[in-house]
Amino acid sequence: MLFQIKSYLIFLWHSKNEHGVHSPFVFHLLTKCFYDKKVKPVDTILENYRNSLLANNDTIEVTDFGAGSRVFKSNTRSISKIAKTAGISSKRAALLYRIVHYLQPESILEIGTSLGMATAALFLGSQNLKTKVKVITLEGCPETVRQAQNQFKQFGFTTINSIKTEFSSYFNSLQFSGFNFGLIYFDGNHSKKATLEYFELLLSTVSNDTVWIFDDIHWSQEMEEAWEIIKSHPQVTVTIDTFQWGLVFFRREQPKEHFVIRV
Repeated sequence: MLFQIKSYLIFLWHSKNEHGVHSPFVFHLLTKCFYDKKVKPVDTILENYRNSLLANNDTIEVTDFGAGSRVFKSNTRSISKIAKTAGISSKRAALLYRIVHYLQPESILEIGTSLGMATAALFLGSQNLKTKVKVITLEGCPETVRQAQNQFKQFGFTTINSIKTEFSSYFNSLQFSGFNFGLIYFDGNHSKKATLEYFELLLSTVSNDTVWIFDDIHWSQEMEEAWEIIKSHPQVTVTIDTFQWGLVFFRREQPKEHFVIRV
């Protein structure tokens, strides 16, 4: 906790809003997407999804995985507690929806479904786009997968491809040649080793318009170290640090630049 407080104070010291940004691409992203706070019909759907989980006091067996498919933690928790402590906030879900709607990725991958609150935002953000967007979400815990799939069915999110799998196994089983995810949301394993492993495995899928979103980049010193390595990678051009998230772009026409932005 002390580490995160210190990191947040440093973030506040360095952070800016749109007035400190000179990149047209980032300026428009901030003004037309990040700071678009108008109430939208989708906000009610996202809030109803969240509230239905907060009101559910059923308990499930939650399993977390370490390296490979090795189980390193298993415990029983209520669905409401998981939604409250591990789920995306209403504010972040609304922003995730806006990012998808603004950038219009052709396909979406989420690493770490949990109860599907972020998945709902990704899915809803893709629904009014011109092209049919494929949303794939991965989760290793069987019980949380089952609960998320029940939620998707209840809310009519029937085209989400929800897969129960250990992440590395899924990536290693794919043939990535010619494959592209327009947006990837990384929220499955908040360790330096796993984050960098997934980063390297998925680099072959990027295109000029790809955006990657890493959750909890200031969660620990390890995650901050992983974020610094990602920022310095030669294929990465623009990055945006919002404290909670790190957004990564691969736009070849952009000069390499890092932004620290308050949202």
